[in-house]
Amino acid sequence: MLQIWDVNWFLDVEQCPCDVHFVEWLEERGIKGKTVFHFGTGGHHHIGLANHAKGTPNDILGITASPKEFDDFVKLAIEHAELSRHYQVLFGDIYLLNPKLLPKIDIATLFHLCEFRGDSQDKYGGLTDAEVVDKTLETMPKGGLVSLFTGSFAGDKATGIAMAAVSAGKLKRLPDYKSLQFYEKV
Repeated sequence: MLQIWDVNWFLDVEQCPCDVHFVEWLEERGIKGKTVFHFGTGGHHHIGLANHAKGTPNDILGITASPKEFDDFVKLAIEHAELSRHYQVLFGDIYLLNPKLLPKIDIATLFHLCEFRGDSQDKYGGLTDAEVVDKTLETMPKGGLVSLFTGSFAGDKATGIAMAAVSAGKLKRLPDYKSLQFYEKV
């Protein structure tokens, strides 16, 4: 049976500012015309809604394993049909990621890497967290960006995976922005 996250995460900037910081980072750098893959939309769908409010400068594909968060997206898409032209959400387990089913990704927010992998994924052949990074990189051109959240309870483990990719010559470490780490595909 698919491992799901049976909660609906609402925006709590004190505990989890990563989505807010990412939106600020995009805005401060004037980033437009990029395809963003966003792991862990939250029931707030802050990144998609902020993108829409800014006139949809980027195309965002989120993924959530929370039926409640997905239901919130469906409600938003029904109420604001134009939102779904530039913001879509997949329901599924990121540990079943198949790069052949994804668009070319310019920026991946893997803020919740290492938070959800458990024994249940072993039962259905789920990827490891390091394999999630590798599969994400398969969708990216050289210069594509990966971002991690330093405030995650699994942040040290996720950083370790990213730094192993740096050592392997797959990624290059870039300067942090607030609670976010950035890496560039080489």
